[in-house]
Amino acid sequence: MKTTLTLFLSLVALAQAEPAPMVPSGGDLCAKPLPATTEATARPDHYAGRFCSGDGDSGFLRLIDESFAFFHPNPVVPNLTMIYRPDWDTLVEAGGWNAWWIQNSYGFAYAATPFLQEPWVSLLQRSMDLFWDNQGDGKRKGGWADAGADLVAPDGCLGDCAAPGKIMFKQGDGDVNVHDWYHEATAAGLVMQAEILLANRDPKALAHYLTKMDRACDSIEKTRDPNNNLFLVGPACNLLAPSYGGVKQPDGTFGKGYLAGLSISYLAALDRMVELYKLTGDQAKLATYERRQKLTRDSLPQLLAPAGYFVKSVEPGGILHGVLGQRQFGYLEGVANADAVALRVADDLTAANIYRQIAAFPAIRPFDFLLTNAPGLDDTYWNWGNTTGPGMGDIHQFGDWVNGGAWSTVEGRAILMYYRLGKFEDIRRSAIRAMKWAKDFRLDSPWSQRGENSDNSWYDEGKWLHGTGVKVTTDNYAIPAATVRGLFDYDYRCDRLILRPRVPGSITQYTQNEPVRFGSKKLYLSCRNGGPIVKSVTVNGNSLKVGSPAAVVLSYADLPDNAKIEITTGGGWPQEQATVPYPATPALVATGTLPPPVPADLPASLQKPFAVLGAMAKLLANEPAANYERAFVSEALQSCEAYQARVTLDPGAGYYRPITPQRKLAIDALYEQSALGMYHGFAKRMADHATTGDARQKRLAALFAETQK
Repeated sequence: MKTTLTLFLSLVALAQAEPAPMVPSGGDLCAKPLPATTEATARPDHYAGRFCSGDGDSGFLRLIDESFAFFHPNPVVPNLTMIYRPDWDTLVEAGGWNAWWIQNSYGFAYAATPFLQEPWVSLLQRSMDLFWDNQGDGKRKGGWADAGADLVAPDGCLGDCAAPGKIMFKQGDGDVNVHDWYHEATAAGLVMQAEILLANRDPKALAHYLTKMDRACDSIEKTRDPNNNLFLVGPACNLLAPSYGGVKQPDGTFGKGYLAGLSISYLAALDRMVELYKLTGDQAKLATYERRQKLTRDSLPQLLAPAGYFVKSVEPGGILHGVLGQRQFGYLEGVANADAVALRVADDLTAANIYRQIAAFPAIRPFDFLLTNAPGLDDTYWNWGNTTGPGMGDIHQFGDWVNGGAWSTVEGRAILMYYRLGKFEDIRRSAIRAMKWAKDFRLDSPWSQRGENSDNSWYDEGKWLHGTGVKVTTDNYAIPAATVRGLFDYDYRCDRLILRPRVPGSITQYTQNEPVRFGSKKLYLSCRNGGPIVKSVTVNGNSLKVGSPAAVVLSYADLPDNAKIEITTGGGWPQEQATVPYPATPALVATGTLPPPVPADLPASLQKPFAVLGAMAKLLANEPAANYERAFVSEALQSCEAYQARVTLDPGAGYYRPITPQRKLAIDALYEQSALGMYHGFAKRMADHATTGDARQKRLAALFAETQK
């Protein structure tokens, strides 16, 4: 008889297949959105939060609830208004970094897409457009004035970072002259864009982006070696570059090798491109991408170490880089292996092998976060053959940057790996460590000292980007986003959404108040959680036939516009002991008998913006085709209210960085600046509408002008 864990792993294999869509057995009863609660109940086994509620493990439920809070204004943890740049009307890396990076945004954008709401859905797309609008065409010059300003990339390439009218086609740190084109960033950009398109199902967006995405795929295909169908590429084209050094040649230059991360990321993109062309019905393109998909998937075993996990790269002569125990190149690669499991590129056996090796090697998770590699690299182009020495000083030393550093953009994908395999305590430890940093308002990118971050190489006092000691960067939204996405492991297909419930075993019942987007439809999910086996499913009270014990398959055509999805699971989860308590201070919802603090008055800087936004909200209430504007104004108003609540909030003492009076004032100022930024961004949009907008946009601009009188 199979053990529960063995049964769970065997069911993962079933989930790799494409089960037939389940069709409602009853009529379409429109479900109303579940109301958000604002106060926790006194019952110790129940948590009633703002974004979710449930029974069982109140600490894990609070973790999920406060992870959701990152994606709306709130007074407790950083939120998306803090990475909004009003003059661009996009998101930005922030924390002193004035551009939008693929490698930094990857974990957040991928993980948040299913539940991200307006205006953030559109703002994320406009952020991605900084790349698509500057895509390589064989003529456009890329780069910044201080690096790569004259780079002309091959047609289709994306790059490292972008801003309005600017793009860096190669990884911009290090010796750009040594670097290859940023192929794996192009693949990751494809994955993010494909997820957005599959979630939105917008025909106009499909028509607009697929041509650009074809060109990006074609640029990667040019690196495919027809002898083995792997991708032959040079230094610094890996996702967390420039840690990949290629292959050192006899003359001291650096040539090309077969990069595992590129095969993994590109296959994840191809899986989604196949679904997109099924959605459009373009049979010729579909045939092309199915062929590319098969070639890439069939070539993956060449990139495996003897123990069954992925190496970092393979030299053309066959030497493996990234095999623990080897005398040379004897390290474990974290990024590519986590991505292979998280993005379902690895089959269930390979996924189990990858996790087994990670779990057996504590040096790659010394402070809960997965490192890029461990031990140190001896195949960088700046110090080939050595892990220490003159070339490995400063940020090149093991543990501080791309050589054994800890990156939250990667950690988000690691959390998705843990969810897939039911490793809930790994999630808890990782996400709680990140939540402590979040409540300290020190969302550094990356964390130094292998994730301990006792002295950050960028942000601590006296360092390059120190400032006020308060930092928020886009990377760090990956961990809360993955903490939410992993619960149901959303798998968008051309005609259906596959859910694989992964609610932590310590939670017996879970209800999600925030909807999941699937085209024009909203899904409100709940799970009576008894294990990994799907026992029953209802949609608005009507039973669905369960076609697979490992997954819930929701046919798009058969879903109502508002669908209340209730899932019951069984089979039992492996027992795990909770090892870390939740950092409950400050809290999103009240947990005691004391009344909540009285909100502060708005400062002079926010009084007029708040009044104008409030008036605009009333004017927009019944305005047709103004959903985006209503959503933006609502978030802007909430950002003002979050400031009011924050300044009177007791933030506690801090966890890793003390909340000193100086830092408290800096955090309050960040809330004020973020609220002002939202107002200025909306005002700029209305000004643009007034001069260049269509008839609808000019009408909205006229309404905004009324609020100024």
